[in-house]
Amino acid sequence: MTEPRRTLVRGLSLVPAAALVITNVIGTGVFVKARVMTCNVGDPWLVLLAYAVGGLLTMTGALALSELATMMPRSGGIYNFLGAAFGRVWAFLFGWMETFIDTAGSSAAIAIVFGIFLNDLLGGVLSLWETQLVAVGIIVVMIGLNLASVHTNGVVAAAITTLKVLVVVGVGAAAFLLGDGSFANFWSSGAAGTCEGVAASARLGATGFGAAVVGSLWSYNGWSIATFVAEEVRDPGRTLPRALIGSSILLVVVYLVANAGYFFVMSPVDVASVAESSSVAGEVLVRIMGASGAALMTVGMMISSLGALHSTILSGSRLPFAMARDGLLPRRMAWVSRRARIPAVGVIIVGVTAIVFAVSGTFDLITDLIVFAVLIFNGLAVASVYVLRRKMPDVERPYRSWGYPVVPALFLVATAYLMINTLVATPGRAMAGLGIIAIGLPVYWWYARRLPPSKREDFFVIEDHAGADS
Repeated sequence: MTEPRRTLVRGLSLVPAAALVITNVIGTGVFVKARVMTCNVGDPWLVLLAYAVGGLLTMTGALALSELATMMPRSGGIYNFLGAAFGRVWAFLFGWMETFIDTAGSSAAIAIVFGIFLNDLLGGVLSLWETQLVAVGIIVVMIGLNLASVHTNGVVAAAITTLKVLVVVGVGAAAFLLGDGSFANFWSSGAAGTCEGVAASARLGATGFGAAVVGSLWSYNGWSIATFVAEEVRDPGRTLPRALIGSSILLVVVYLVANAGYFFVMSPVDVASVAESSSVAGEVLVRIMGASGAALMTVGMMISSLGALHSTILSGSRLPFAMARDGLLPRRMAWVSRRARIPAVGVIIVGVTAIVFAVSGTFDLITDLIVFAVLIFNGLAVASVYVLRRKMPDVERPYRSWGYPVVPALFLVATAYLMINTLVATPGRAMAGLGIIAIGLPVYWWYARRLPPSKREDFFVIEDHAGADS
């Protein structure tokens, strides 16, 4: 008798789903970006406003993707939305870029950063190859963890998220409670700061504020992760919107508290004069607690790195699984493990590719080059709301995007601005990023021509692949 096809399990409730978003988003941005953003705008209140605007834009995207994710609660998130709205090739190119370049390169970068923080904590005793060895080791550990059930990984994500939020909020709270600061700092300017590495063209005025908003968006990057695991979320029609929108609101609050604490302890000039290789949060803790504060900040950064690496591998592994199930990658990648009921081959593929990047040292270059492509795909994902409202008006939508059509349009306008800014500021990198994506076209054509006739027409239909609840 043929064994029935194993399916994924809906093992993620609201808290773990939201935790995946938060732990993926909170990386190093909130600890370091205050320096550059202060140089951009000069005024502490404008830094806080930039974080609020960045959070608002993130929520507009979350509102749009909530509709799409509840309409298509399948593994892969944006991959499915692009396929249904714009066709198979756009879905494949997103999956190709996100799995084998962005996810792998980002995972390698996070693992290397973890190794650097560990080396700092140990007093700089590790050589370069030993730091890389630490990075490889922590990736292997995360591969093993992600081979456990999605319920177990949800619990882990919730625990790490709690620690990360406590670290970020704790820095802000410690600044107000223990720091010898002054609220007068909020009414002074940081324009006289040294602003190491910040271009004069990105300082002050409307251009500077735009650059500060871009900096804040980097701190919010990764907010769409819950859609990647939608097939493993319980009651997705209710849970996904709450996870996406609720986590976005929490992130805005956490970021505002932390940055307000920085400016209470340090004047804007001091914030703008922090060394490029240092973090504002670390400087605040050193002023409050001395050397022990620096060590505490390093541990906090390590916890933050672990959480981001865990969630990145978890979410990224669902993309090759979804693509293989649709016949666009080797079918073996769609294999679901017997006990844990997770896409084990996808986890291993993402992890091994990350190890290759970590050893090669090319991850920073790769991730820098694909920023423009990420903007394109995020814009197309939100635009899918308009396309699918017209293309599939009768499909059930458990959640409809609040503020449609204005709210998604705000996200698209902001994305268009950022794309134009990237083209003007770094045209070579933008074009190189598109070239990296185009490398996926021959791979797509190879698999697309091997699809059965029933799948050779336009891509996705709305279907539920998910299995039972846990």
